[in-house]
Amino acid sequence: MTSSSKWQDLPTEAINPASLAIDKASTPDIVDLMIAEDRKVVSAIHRERGRITIAVDLVTEALRKGGRLAFVGAGTSGRLGVLEAAEMLPTFGTSSKLVQAIMAGGRGAFFQSKEAFDDSYEGGVRAVARFQPAKRDALIGISASGMTPFVRGGLTRARKGGATTIFVTCWPGTELQTFVDVTIAPEVGAEVIAGSTRLKAGTATKMVLNMLTTIPMVRLGKTYGNLMVDVQTGSEKHRDRARRILGLVTGLDYNSADALLRQAHWNIKAAILMQKTGEAYMEAVKRLKKARGSVRVAIDEDAEPNLRRVLDDS
Repeated sequence: MTSSSKWQDLPTEAINPASLAIDKASTPDIVDLMIAEDRKVVSAIHRERGRITIAVDLVTEALRKGGRLAFVGAGTSGRLGVLEAAEMLPTFGTSSKLVQAIMAGGRGAFFQSKEAFDDSYEGGVRAVARFQPAKRDALIGISASGMTPFVRGGLTRARKGGATTIFVTCWPGTELQTFVDVTIAPEVGAEVIAGSTRLKAGTATKMVLNMLTTIPMVRLGKTYGNLMVDVQTGSEKHRDRARRILGLVTGLDYNSADALLRQAHWNIKAAILMQKTGEAYMEAVKRLKKARGSVRVAIDEDAEPNLRRVLDDS
């Protein structure tokens, strides 16, 4: 047993002077306190803008080359990685193998904490080994404290496989920045509840992960303008969105958009091309493939002017 704590000096474990009396404050005062603390998150992330940009480009390049993206984390960090991976399929129509999440303790740990697994460096090595990281893949390790052994083991195994490695933490002093390709470390300060990194650290992590997934998808043609043209249409809500997107882009009314989408097997991109070019479904799919999935390239038309007219007329 060590004679002193290796965690006590971490920023994620610090005591916040602003919330010392939180247990006797009124509810409105606690709400104001948490809002004030959360305002610091955006500034902290903005200071990491340069590193986020580098990481986004690394992820984009990995995916463009046919590689995969994986998140590795434990506890809150692991759950945020799982959430990010799970949202890629319905939002951008990606394969479930393209973006994956590896969490300490496995799937069950998402719903019920299994904290002992966080401490296993070898567990992280083995979990990432099963992913079989290769040179064209990218792996994002997530650890608010920067100390989680499971994540460190996972990053080590990913690096050994030649994968691009990115580390998202809230400890700017982590020595891992000399080990991975890029470290993103928003300095959010002490939590309202000391050590509860599901708060500001969790919010900062989610915002960073949003950028590390969304921007590569935009770069890879998963949107047309800011429209979700690869959205999956497995629910009525999403089918409704598909009809409205097609209407915005082509000027078709709601019912006509529905009819065309059915002809296009609910492929929004193909439906747009069919309406814009007069081509049949298979020809539209071929044109999209040649354009690497980009509607803008496939029809040589920018979405922005038309969408601005729609907004101006509304």
